[in-house]
Amino acid sequence: MDDRGGSFVAVRRISQGLERGNTCHSTSGSTAWLGRGLSCVCAQSRESDARPSFDLTPSQEECLQRLQNRIDIAYDSSIPEHQEALRALWNAAFPEEELRGLISEQWKEMGWQGKDPSTDFRGGGFISLENLLFFATNFPKSFKDLLWKLEGDRSVWEYPFAVAGVNITFMLIQMLDLEAVKPRTMVGAVFLKFLSENESAFDLLYCITFKLMDHQWLAMRASYMDFN
Repeated sequence: MDDRGGSFVAVRRISQGLERGNTCHSTSGSTAWLGRGLSCVCAQSRESDARPSFDLTPSQEECLQRLQNRIDIAYDSSIPEHQEALRALWNAAFPEEELRGLISEQWKEMGWQGKDPSTDFRGGGFISLENLLFFATNFPKSFKDLLWKLEGDRSVWEYPFAVAGVNITFMLIQMLDLEAVKPRTMVGAVFLKFLSENESAFDLLYCITFKLMDHQWLAMRASYMDFN
């Protein structure tokens, strides 16, 4: 991370880029708002060594509990709601190609490891599917740019898009310590402040993080062997 805040400049630029590339307006929130917030908070933390309070307000506790309830839901291929969400993801990614089944070789086109995406949700749960669907629905241009690797000088062997998405969900849950009763780090405390202001904050942060990951991938000139 750049000590001068270069990483946070990137967050703001990428969040603003998501907004510019968004062709549909959503009531779910703004990534530019979240990007500005991250930049401001990180700048303040460099200017002050004061330890923040990690105690939660009742509103923050409720928001965290609702998010934890989402995190606790495992993907279950027998639940109609989960099946419909998976079909909706396919339709958002490939609107002109009919899906032949929830178990199909077609899923490999999106970057799942095999013909049954349910086996890849074990690390991220149902929320990882919700995150991908949120990205596809609210920021379709950026979603498809990443899916089809349309930006930058790409490797012949690229990272698998869908699996990367599931991994990002898992990484954010761990990084923000979202399964704890209350935050134990400044990053977690700051995120919960955002969450209490916009309940889509996790989904929005997911979209920004996916763009940041791709940005870093290109900067590293990485290929499939570097994916882990």
